[in-house]
Amino acid sequence: MITDYSIQAIAINAIPLIFAITIHEAAHGYAARYFGDNTAYVLGRVSLNPAKHIDPIGTVLVPLMLILAGSPFLVGYAKPVPVRFDRLHHPKTDSIWVALAGPGANFIQAILWAMAWIVIQGLSIQEPFLTGMAQAGVMWNIGLLVFNLFPIPPLDGGRILSGLLPTRQSLAFDRLERWGFFIVLALVFTGIIGELWMQPLSNLFMRLIDLLMTPLRMIF
Repeated sequence: MITDYSIQAIAINAIPLIFAITIHEAAHGYAARYFGDNTAYVLGRVSLNPAKHIDPIGTVLVPLMLILAGSPFLVGYAKPVPVRFDRLHHPKTDSIWVALAGPGANFIQAILWAMAWIVIQGLSIQEPFLTGMAQAGVMWNIGLLVFNLFPIPPLDGGRILSGLLPTRQSLAFDRLERWGFFIVLALVFTGIIGELWMQPLSNLFMRLIDLLMTPLRMIF
């Protein structure tokens, strides 16, 4: 996602990345509360305060290791929002919506950043920092959206797949969660996720956003 790790590039990426992570996690907590579980709300995790969501490994260590390894993709994750799925009104189906809330929040943010990008260009605002930030906002949110949809627990895609599977298969699939982090980490560092998952799906979502931006692009 990022190949330039200069101070300027970090400054441009910081704000959209913070929003992408914090709104993603807060969306999980809000959805869980809406469907019956207020655990995250009680613990103060339905918050836009980035400090509430920073995970030492996923937010700091994994991206740092990818930077040092020269990876073309820079991914990570925040501290998972605690959800008591047994407290949801309909645990099987509501868990799917709770899992979708985070990627959905990223998709909405990507659309908003794309709109900002088009407006900046349309108004001929010659400000590279703002243009770069809008571009970074789109790319970060698409990256987090696609990465989190990978169907391995504890990623959101794993939660969604678990909710879609029949109960017996779902319980068996959920046992992967204890090893999920290591599986995903291995797939990231071997480039498998990047080549076979991130790139194709990122391109798909980018084309979708480009299509959605057609009316706004006609105006500007």
